[in-house]
Amino acid sequence: MTPEQAWLLILLIAMLVLFLIDRFRVEVVAIAGLLAGYALGLYPTEAVFSGFASPVVITVVEILLVVQVLARTRFFDRVSTALAGRGMRGTGVIAILSGVTGFISIFMNNIGAFSISLPVALRISSVTAIPKRQLIMPISFAALFGGLVSLIGTPANLLVSNALVAATGQGFRLFDFAYVGLPVAIAGILMTSMLAPLLFPRDGDDDKAAPETPRRRMVAERRVPAGSPLIGQNLADLPVHFALKPHALLRNGAFVFGSADRSIVEAGDLLLAEADDAVLADLAASGALQTDHWQAGHWQAEASRVEAVVMPESTLVGSRLRSLEVFSTRNIAISALSMRSPRIEGRFEDLQLSIGDVLVLEGDRAAIAEALEECECLPLASPPVPPSVSLSWQPFAIFACGIAATTVLRPDIALAGVVLVLALLNYLNIRQAMADLNWPVIIILAAMIPIGSAVGTSGTAEVIASALGTILPVAQPLAGIAVVLFLAIALTPFINNATVAIILSPIAIEFAAAGEHQPQAYLLAVALGASLDFLTPFGHHNNTLAMGIGSYRFSDFIRAGLPVTVLSYFLSLLLLYVFWV
Repeated sequence: MTPEQAWLLILLIAMLVLFLIDRFRVEVVAIAGLLAGYALGLYPTEAVFSGFASPVVITVVEILLVVQVLARTRFFDRVSTALAGRGMRGTGVIAILSGVTGFISIFMNNIGAFSISLPVALRISSVTAIPKRQLIMPISFAALFGGLVSLIGTPANLLVSNALVAATGQGFRLFDFAYVGLPVAIAGILMTSMLAPLLFPRDGDDDKAAPETPRRRMVAERRVPAGSPLIGQNLADLPVHFALKPHALLRNGAFVFGSADRSIVEAGDLLLAEADDAVLADLAASGALQTDHWQAGHWQAEASRVEAVVMPESTLVGSRLRSLEVFSTRNIAISALSMRSPRIEGRFEDLQLSIGDVLVLEGDRAAIAEALEECECLPLASPPVPPSVSLSWQPFAIFACGIAATTVLRPDIALAGVVLVLALLNYLNIRQAMADLNWPVIIILAAMIPIGSAVGTSGTAEVIASALGTILPVAQPLAGIAVVLFLAIALTPFINNATVAIILSPIAIEFAAAGEHQPQAYLLAVALGASLDFLTPFGHHNNTLAMGIGSYRFSDFIRAGLPVTVLSYFLSLLLLYVFWV
C-alpha cells in the first residue's frame, strides 16, 4: 500500500466517523474532507471543485427545482379525497398511498416524494381514522423503494451510472434499474403495507402481542395558575399523579434548585415538562396549566394552531427557539415541541432544533404559512381541496416530456429544458427556487465526487478488493455481488446513500474485474443497497422525519425494516443474477 492510498483510507474513515457521530453539519464535514484531500495531494487543483460541474450534481439540482413546482400544485391532495370518498380502509389504503408515493419517487428525489405524500397521508388518517403510524412509515419506505426504479430516482443511481461511464464509456439508461428495482419495490411496498396494521394496531384492536402504541411526547413550558391542582405537589409526584415528566421549575424568573421530592410547585411558577400531547391538552382544558407565550409580544386570544416538521433543508436546523425571529416577528408562538433529542436543558427557549422535530405553532394562519415557507418547514395538515379549485396539470405534462426526452438526451440536458419551460411559463422563479434548494445534499455530492474518483485512480479500490478477495470468493459473480450489496446495506444506515455509492463504486468495479465480468451488476448492487435503508431512523432523512411525525421508537424501525430488508436483499440478488449476470 502506497502512502497516498494509506492517507486516502485514513481520510475516508475519518469522514465516515464524523458523518456517523453527527456532531458537525454534514456539508462542513464534506468540504473539510475535500480540502484535506487536496492538502494531502490526493487530486490536482483543477479537480478540487470539479464535482460542482458534474452532470450528476447538475441533474440533482434540476430535479430539486422541478420538485418545488410539483409540490406547490397540491395535485396529489386529490388522492386523499378519492380514497376517503371510496370508504377504503386498512391495508388497501396503505398499499395505494404507498404505491402512489413510490411512483412519484421514480421521477424525483426521495425526500421530495415523501414531502408531497405526507400531508396526503395525514389527511387520510384524519378522514378514515387509520392511525397515522400505519401510514407514515410505509410511505417513507415507499419513497425509498421508488428510487430503485429509475436513473433519476435517487442521487446514488446517477453516481453509479457516472462510474459506469468512466469504466466502460456508456452509462445506464433511464429504466435499466427497473429490471431489478421495480419487482423489489412492489414486493417491499406490499410487505410493508401488510406489516403496518400488525405492528402498529389502532387503540382498541385485539392484538395483545403488540406493544402499546405510544402517543407523541411533547415538551412545553406552562404557567401554574392559582387554583391549579398541581400547587403543593412536589416534582417527584408529577409523573405519578399527572403523567408529567418535569425538567425544570422556575419562580420569579429563576430556577428552583433542589431534589425533585423537595421542590414544591407554587402558584405562578413556570413548569418545563414533557408529556403526551393529549395530557397537555387535558391539563390546559381543566385550567391546571396555562400557556405562557414568551415568543409573542402581543398575543391574540383567537389564534390558529398549526403543527410543522423541521425539514432537512430548513434554516431552523441547529437553531435555538429563542433565536427564531421568523416566528416572533410575526407574533407566532411556539407552544410545544416534539423533539428527537433526549437532552432537555435550560428553559424552553434554549431548546435546539434538529431534523424531524415537530413545532406546535399558534398565531395568525396566514402569518404561519408565510413563516413556514420562509424557513422551509412542512405543515403537517393541509385543508381539503375544494372541487372548484383548478389544479394545473401543465407542470406534470412538462416534466413527463422531459422524462421522455431522457431516452435520447442526457438527463441533465433534458431536465434543463424542463426547468427552462417552467420558468418561461412562470411556474418557477429560478432566483427564489435556487435559494430554497437543499444545499447540504448538493454540497455533499459535489465534495465527495473528487474523493470517490481518487479511490479509483489511486489504486485504493484495487487494494480493498484484493484484501476482501483473500477471505471471500468475490471472483464468483453471485458471491461478489452479494458482498457488494451487503456492504452497501451495512453502510447506508450510518452515512448518506450518495457517499455510499461514491465510495463503493470503484470497489465494485474492481470486484467485477477480478472475476473478468461486466461491472453493471456490481454497480447496480451498490445503488440498490445504498437505498435499502429501513433499519434505523437516522440513516435517511425520510426515516428521521417519519420518526418525529409518527412517534415511532427506534425498535419500530427494526421490527418493520428487518423483514423488508431481508426480503429485498435476497430478491435483489436473484434478479441481478437473472437479468445482469
